[in-house]
Amino acid sequence: MYTAKGKTLNTEQMLKQHASLVKKMAYQLKSKLPSCVELDDLIQAGMIGLMDAIQRYEDTHGAQFETYASQRVRGAMLDELRGADWLPRGIRKNMRDIEAAVQKLEQRLGRPPTEAEIAKHMNVSLDDYFDVLSDCQGHQLIYYEDFQDEDGSEHFLDRFVDDDSSDPMRSLLESDFRDALMACIDRLPEREKILMGLYYEQELNLKEIGAIMNVSESRVCQLHSQAVARLRASLRERAWTGVA
Repeated sequence: MYTAKGKTLNTEQMLKQHASLVKKMAYQLKSKLPSCVELDDLIQAGMIGLMDAIQRYEDTHGAQFETYASQRVRGAMLDELRGADWLPRGIRKNMRDIEAAVQKLEQRLGRPPTEAEIAKHMNVSLDDYFDVLSDCQGHQLIYYEDFQDEDGSEHFLDRFVDDDSSDPMRSLLESDFRDALMACIDRLPEREKILMGLYYEQELNLKEIGAIMNVSESRVCQLHSQAVARLRASLRERAWTGVA
């Protein structure tokens, strides 16, 4: 292969030469992710990114190859993580909007807002709000991107982790995060508090929870999505305000 200046690049040689860069970046990224993320998957994605960088790089770009390759490698790793996270970006945005609404209303009201209050704040009908909650089935309390923003800046969950442990999820559970989470769960509306206990502590499925709570399975999905949004909003508030 030839660059714009006519220099021959041995792809195999370049891959071997910069494989250590990929591994270094994979380890750095893995240190900010839950233990369920496989290091080998990050390295594999990073090597694909490196291959892409080798094929695309030209000396005329004016950047050192390692700088250029680092950008492509990191991008490939992030794409791999996004691909493994099945919740569509549009739905994630909807949940962030709900979290923001919950946070603002709690600050204003001094209590958890009702569903009707959240819907009104978001300028949507209550039925449309319920539809959004139903679409967000599978919304999680923590995502890989919660440990660090893509631009490298600190995210709110970083404030609960005191070191660079290779398993930040474990660090969170052994830190003030666990106490903060328990406090946030205790502040949930009673139905949502019961639901979270049945789902996470007793490990019942949605249908079983619906039977116990005398509501439909779809209603359980809505309540679960809403509870997760409340918890994420409360945890963010506690992290940035330093509330114990």
